Amino acid sequence: MANWTTLRYHLTLKTKRTNLYYMALVTILCSISYLIGIWQHGGVTARTTSAATILPTLPCNSIKNTTTHLSKDSKPLDFKAHHNAEDLVPLSPVARDEQFPPCNPKFSECTPCEDVERSLKFDRNMLIYRERHCPEKNELMKCRVPAPFGYTTPFRWPESRDSVWYANVPHKHLTVEKAGQNWVRFEGDRFRFPGGGTMFPRGADAYIDDIGKLINLRDGSIRTAIDTGCGVASWGAYLLSRNILTMSFAPRDTHEAQVQFALERGVPALIGVLASIRLPYPSRAFDMAHCSRCLIPWGQYDGLYLIEVDRILRPGGYWILSGPPINWERHWKGWNRTREELKAEQFVIESIARSLCWKKLAQKEDIAIWQKPTNHFHCKINRKVFKKPRFCDSRDPDKAWYTKMETCLTPMPEVSDIKETAGGQLANWPERMTAIPPRIMSGSVMGITAETFKKDAELWKKRVSHYKALDYQLAEAGRYRNVLDMNSYLGGFAAALVDDPVWVMNIVPVEAKVDSLGVIYERGLIGTYQNWCEAMSTYPRTYDFIHADSIFTLYKDRCEIKDILLEMDRTLRPQGSVIIRDDVDVLLSVKSIVGGLQWESRMVDHEASPHAREKILIATKQYWTAPAAQGSESAS
Repeated sequence: MANWTTLRYHLTLKTKRTNLYYMALVTILCSISYLIGIWQHGGVTARTTSAATILPTLPCNSIKNTTTHLSKDSKPLDFKAHHNAEDLVPLSPVARDEQFPPCNPKFSECTPCEDVERSLKFDRNMLIYRERHCPEKNELMKCRVPAPFGYTTPFRWPESRDSVWYANVPHKHLTVEKAGQNWVRFEGDRFRFPGGGTMFPRGADAYIDDIGKLINLRDGSIRTAIDTGCGVASWGAYLLSRNILTMSFAPRDTHEAQVQFALERGVPALIGVLASIRLPYPSRAFDMAHCSRCLIPWGQYDGLYLIEVDRILRPGGYWILSGPPINWERHWKGWNRTREELKAEQFVIESIARSLCWKKLAQKEDIAIWQKPTNHFHCKINRKVFKKPRFCDSRDPDKAWYTKMETCLTPMPEVSDIKETAGGQLANWPERMTAIPPRIMSGSVMGITAETFKKDAELWKKRVSHYKALDYQLAEAGRYRNVLDMNSYLGGFAAALVDDPVWVMNIVPVEAKVDSLGVIYERGLIGTYQNWCEAMSTYPRTYDFIHADSIFTLYKDRCEIKDILLEMDRTLRPQGSVIIRDDVDVLLSVKSIVGGLQWESRMVDHEASPHAREKILIATKQYWTAPAAQGSESAS
């Protein structure tokens, strides 16, 4: 037993000595390595010693200040983030904690670029004062536009075509002013839209049937249309059942809330006016243009407004006019105008149409239809007869953002044969959606090939399928109706939703590298140009769903994240959703702001790989409204 105890004592002593030797050896080696490191970086100096002794005792936010104590030859550690959202998009230091209060309830229908008070400062000639006039940067509202008290989720399509909640658009003015024209009726807690119009008292369906007897509306050759001076957009609403997608527009408050009613019904519309600048659409965009007593002076200003219609009509497209002066022989007394005045007005319109080389196809009762030529083969020859309008020079025919209109005829693409369609023949709908657009086939869209188009279409089918797995409301047919795509490129997102009961307003930012809006129209979709540093020409609560692909990266150094997000909040309906794709650092900045908008948000991985820098932010706007008005009815 004693021997065993002695043996254990010697073994323990030997182990302790071994550990001491090992620790001493490690200490010596570490010291040598440290001294070698100092020698390689310029040797020991009083300054580095000072810094080394001070650094451990300083807080993290003071480390940056200590770099001034290092020697000139030393290389301080780089604590700067190399993927910083602030480097991509300007973000004020206080933005992360910023809260955006509700605006005054009087701004519940605020349209910043069509503000009535601001418009009065501008020239009334040619209705210039009704054009877009946006606030300066220091005038931008930093608050959340409220929905009116009692706001209710709109009826689902197609019921929404005929019914709108009164609380959502609390204006009865049109029910009085247009009482005899069957535009809109007020019934209890809602408005009803019988489908009537000033020039179609039997209803829009019957009126469209009358047009269909004169031109073919059923073979798919007519897919996109524009309605100038649209009223409550019943013409566009009833064309949807015929697979014709209409861009309706009218000025702000010509008749109170007309465009707002259109949007609430689930019908595409924008605030707009034919005045002095081009409409925000590319050339050769629409198959059909329409004016039903739209009060546009077609015969004035050397035919400027018909020249603009010609620019946006496709080769072979149609212009439809009903109302003054058409069928003046029957209506002149009811219009409170003389026979001579109306006859002269029609003569001027007919003359301008001929000078544009349009052919008058038909005039039956209250409807007249002209057709634009399929090319300018003959039109260039007859300039010897029609001296005006001259052909425009080298001006970009698609440039249409604050671009002044001119009294010159936009030339169509050259053709080699008189029977050839300028710019290429379009497929009929629905084949038009997937066919290679003529602008791509001709190589006129920079960097876009047929292969690029096909790959983009397949990509967006996969992405939209992924979106629907993330947002059950997007997957639920009928939950959303009005959809906005803030950066549409080739329209792939909208094309992937074509079988859903939605319409998509495709936006091509004016800052985009490629102007692809013409391609979008050639696919049978609609859209407009937009600068997202400014407000959109639409009412608050226009859209159920907003998609934003790389929009914040595109606008880096141009405007602030929060201003774009506030505009998105203005146009988004309560309980509407947003999907934003962008670089992860950008989305982190966006996510830090949307809390101040009272959006619920979450960030998820890219559909292809969790390692991709591009991420997806999904957000939902919470339901809230202005408080109830005290002691007075909220209606106007």
